[in-house]
Amino acid sequence: MDIKKTAIAGTLESSDAQITVEPARKLELTIESSVMNQYGRQIKACALQTLKDLGVKKGKVRVVDKGALECTLKARIECAVYRSNDASAKDIPWGGAVR
Repeated sequence: MDIKKTAIAGTLESSDAQITVEPARKLELTIESSVMNQYGRQIKACALQTLKDLGVKKGKVRVVDKGALECTLKARIECAVYRSNDASAKDIPWGGAVR
């Protein structure tokens, strides 16, 4: 799946993450986190795996993490990517098709 336009999901509240995606020629991942020293590797691995599961091969992805759980991070990334494609409810694989 391509990132077709700039989209945002999430908030900057505690225990959440804000994800911004935008088109780019290659995959660029930027992570800012209040828990980077403790969980930075896991956040990066989760983001990259979620993007891979969605078939995203290029785009600029910015993660601003405020201590979000992994399930929250995945959901926010999926939401931002789907929003960038103007996906409607019928276009989203509900029920865990994306890990």
